[in-house]
Amino acid sequence: MEYRILPVTPFEQNCSLLWDPETKQAAVVDPGGDVDEILAAVAKLGLKVEKILLTHGHIDHVGGTAALAAALGVPVEGPQRDEAFWLDQLPEQCRMFGFPDTPALQPDRWLDEGDTVSVGGLTLDVVHTPGHTPGHICFIHKPSKLAIVGDVLFAGSIGRTDFPRGNHGDLINAIRTKLFPLGDEFEFIPGHGPMSTFGEERRNNPFVGD
Repeated sequence: MEYRILPVTPFEQNCSLLWDPETKQAAVVDPGGDVDEILAAVAKLGLKVEKILLTHGHIDHVGGTAALAAALGVPVEGPQRDEAFWLDQLPEQCRMFGFPDTPALQPDRWLDEGDTVSVGGLTLDVVHTPGHTPGHICFIHKPSKLAIVGDVLFAGSIGRTDFPRGNHGDLINAIRTKLFPLGDEFEFIPGHGPMSTFGEERRNNPFVGD
């Protein structure tokens, strides 16, 4: 699998393009905004976007989803169904954080623990990782040893849990029991900031390190 990270919105959220290098079939993960920039990157890389994948329902991760899905004519998959709580509140989130007006969003497919999603000939595993938000999920590509973890884990930090329906214990448990066991060598793309590895965070992260 190949990928490109595109920081979008004033929150510098890591929107990711993932694609099958053999077919150029691709997915866009967490298109929070700046849709024109995402479309330009897709065209420059010669990708054929099949779907949009969402880790969770915060506006900086989903704000451009409806416009991008309409422009590309593709379905939206994820997050987990408990995230309807946030997706229904997108108009309020827009007003609160100064984003362009965005209607409530209903994905074409909710995803849950144990589901898989396809991107060309690639298969991503879905892991439910609540704590930052109730229906947060991560996408795992085991052959590439790559995880897209949204706002669960960052280089040197973890996701906030002070939002409505956040839960610090759930977040710590998800990181330690669902992500770290994948292996120290796994790289991950966080929702903000630089990439890291699970091994680096297990050794040195002050919130979830050994």
